[in-house]
Amino acid sequence: MTSERRIRLVVADDQAVVREGLAMLVNLVPGIEVVGEAADGHEVIELVESLRPDVVLMDLYMPRCDGIEATSVIRRDHPETQVVVLTTYADDDLVIRALQAGALGYLTKSADRHQIGRAVHAAASEQAILDPAVQGTLLAAATSRNQPARPVRQGEDGALTAREQEVLDLMVAGHNNREIAQQLFISAATVKSHINKIFAKTGSRDRVQAIQNAKSMHR
Repeated sequence: MTSERRIRLVVADDQAVVREGLAMLVNLVPGIEVVGEAADGHEVIELVESLRPDVVLMDLYMPRCDGIEATSVIRRDHPETQVVVLTTYADDDLVIRALQAGALGYLTKSADRHQIGRAVHAAASEQAILDPAVQGTLLAAATSRNQPARPVRQGEDGALTAREQEVLDLMVAGHNNREIAQQLFISAATVKSHINKIFAKTGSRDRVQAIQNAKSMHR
């Protein structure tokens, strides 16, 4: 009697403790076998080339080659391998870029073993599963894109501080949270806090509208 074939999974995350913990955790899910681990985008592309896994569990923020670029390469060169994103952030620009790159699932790292297992099984069957927070993010992004941008009202809830203005300027320049943190020498959590304050002070629903508002002020 032969056992049912297990889904072959590669885990990609630049933090060794997180990566190894995920591998141990997901190996406990029935029907899934972790066959490789990668610390950056280049490594995961090489592993997919050599191991031909069914699914990659992909972090987005990794050195040398990030998860979005790696996803794009994998889906282009190895369309039989599906990608499920597992990352800390559910920002609308990240979600949209990851899905455009070809990711079939998107989870935040608050997901538990069962949620990750369901997403991996779904991806192996070419079905998409999105974290509830991600679904809300996509809905908010779609809504904001279909409505005119509100003008920036910096005096309404208090003027932007010098640091908040720096963060906003870097957002307008196209930098993500991690890049902003690196340029300003602050933590990613601090960047997120500044962005939330920018949203409140400018009357913006999300990152896209805050950028639109900022651009409109400089026309």
